[in-house]
Amino acid sequence: MTAIPSRKWLLVVAASVLALCMLGFWSTSGAAPQAGQPPFANPVEQRDATIRELREIKELLKEQNALLRAGFAQGNEAGRR
Repeated sequence: MTAIPSRKWLLVVAASVLALCMLGFWSTSGAAPQAGQPPFANPVEQRDATIRELREIKELLKEQNALLRAGFAQGNEAGRR
């Protein structure tokens, strides 16, 4: 009969320790914004950087497609011989 109450107390103690550990990790100072700095980057600069990267990607895709077409054309010529 003493085994059942000790299990209950063990469960209560384990739950309490778990709750205290979870509350120990909780803090408000990490989420506070830095003084003098905006919370997000300048949207105009972000948009310009995104457009610049997309243009670079577009040029790289054009180059890749040209290489693939050249390789495909060589493969067709080799297959006809």
